[in-house]
Amino acid sequence: MTVSVQTDAAAGEALRPHAEHAFADELTALAATDDRPRPARWKLSPWAVSTYLLGGTLPDGTLITPKYVGPRRLVEAAVATLATDRALLLLGVPGTAKTWVSEHLAAAVSGDSTLLVQGTAGTPEEAVRYGWNYAQLLAHGPSREALVPSPVMRAMADGMTARIEELTRIPADVQDALITILSEKTLPVPELGQEVQAVRGFNLVATANDRDRGVNELSSALRRRFNTVVLPLPATPEAEVDIVSRRVAQTGRALDLPPAPDGMAEIRRVVTVFRELRDGITTDGRTTLKSPSGTLSTAEAISVVTGGLALAAHFGDGVLRPGDVAAGIIGAVIRDPAADRVVWQEYVETVVRERDGWKDFYRACREAAE
Repeated sequence: MTVSVQTDAAAGEALRPHAEHAFADELTALAATDDRPRPARWKLSPWAVSTYLLGGTLPDGTLITPKYVGPRRLVEAAVATLATDRALLLLGVPGTAKTWVSEHLAAAVSGDSTLLVQGTAGTPEEAVRYGWNYAQLLAHGPSREALVPSPVMRAMADGMTARIEELTRIPADVQDALITILSEKTLPVPELGQEVQAVRGFNLVATANDRDRGVNELSSALRRRFNTVVLPLPATPEAEVDIVSRRVAQTGRALDLPPAPDGMAEIRRVVTVFRELRDGITTDGRTTLKSPSGTLSTAEAISVVTGGLALAAHFGDGVLRPGDVAAGIIGAVIRDPAADRVVWQEYVETVVRERDGWKDFYRACREAAE
């Protein structure tokens, strides 16, 4: 029942290749040296999956780049969950790499991260269970040929990992379609008097946003079917700078943006601004700050720096400067034009203006705000 929707040649030209294509060499190297026990239909052992996400050096000298920078125990708990009969829920505020981690988990476990249901307020039950080819249905009536399997049904039949993004955005009645799938490991098809039973290797990774609590809160029956792993924001400025620099470099290569000399200084500045406004206090602990309404996540910092690189490459001299990131920072901070603008102006005048070595950034922020 597996369907290939992208050839290897097409994947090489993709703007944003799937994880199993982008890191195919690393996955192959891990599989070649991985002699530990593997659960049924897993491409790698749990140890190798963790190494793929966290990075390391293999015995043959192959370098595995970190895909996630964070507590090792969280990754190990997530991988261990997928090796059981419990589904995995990745929970966290926006920008904590929930989608990124779920994609790489599916790529490392099943070799395919595309069995994906994108959760929205309009996600129908067919996206989780199955639909119908109505031309076939009208011509021949209900049949297996007329049935259109969902990504979850395909994962059950093939013993693979399915993904559901933004689970709490999905209406409650659609969420509940997962209860039988996760508890009984079966998906009834009453129109045919049949069922699809999950084979060994099947599991599900869902993501949910802390900010969406109360939108479509999970029922207690459904929540019990998941082991929840909370992904935190980066614990230290150094870790966040590392994440941003790695992801910006990857994105820049995909967009053919030349690497900016001395770009680390501006990356550190963006991260510092975001962390201070997010935490409500300056890094030296001396000044209390008001926090804006936005999340100012690591993902937004990556976006700001990538946009700055594009400005520097196409409209500057290729050197990432304060003026290239100032407008992006302001756009990320000021989501509420009234309240957030006051927060930003106070931060610029009380912190940025007085900080040593930030005069050029202060001028850039003033110019961008005019």
